[in-house]
Amino acid sequence: QETLAWLQDVGYAVRSGFDIAPDGPNPQRANYREVLLLGRLREAIARLNPGMPAAAREDAVQQVHNLGLPAQLAANRAFHTLLVGGVPVQYQLNGETRGDFVRLVDWAHPERNEWLAVNQFSIRGPHHTRRPDIILFINGLPLVLIELKNPDDLNADVWKAFDQIQTYKEQIPDLFQFNEVLVIADGSEARLGSLSANAERFM
Repeated sequence: QETLAWLQDVGYAVRSGFDIAPDGPNPQRANYREVLLLGRLREAIARLNPGMPAAAREDAVQQVHNLGLPAQLAANRAFHTLLVGGVPVQYQLNGETRGDFVRLVDWAHPERNEWLAVNQFSIRGPHHTRRPDIILFINGLPLVLIELKNPDDLNADVWKAFDQIQTYKEQIPDLFQFNEVLVIADGSEARLGSLSANAERFM
């Protein structure tokens, strides 16, 4: 709750995963395997790319939704390229084929993006359902995972949170195609790392 309050202080909207679950009062995804908030992504793409034809914007959504790479790190790298540089699309204009890039994030004007912190966001993997503590969505994209341990539990330090994330990578792999930052914290220590970082590289 304290972490969510801090996130709210810096501009994140805070939602409960139960509220926006497929069977919740305000569903925002079709099923528990879905890790993108596609409605929010479509709204952001329309807002950030107003001159782009609707078909090109939808093409960009589908490219992000279906990265087409089975290996987790390869998919993550491909998504990172789209996130930073935009999604390449082609469309017809005055009888000519035009090429362009659809922006997923406005890097120059952060306030134009939508910042959402969701706690208890259930995700169904091939064999397990898991519920990471907090996921940060920017424009409907789950870019940051925060795993917290109770500071009152002497056996649950920051490295237990690290171990938990390794379990998530195996059990809910789809989430990590889109991850940019992993955060582990135990109330007194906090560290961050990338998807491929081992414990030594969490800083």
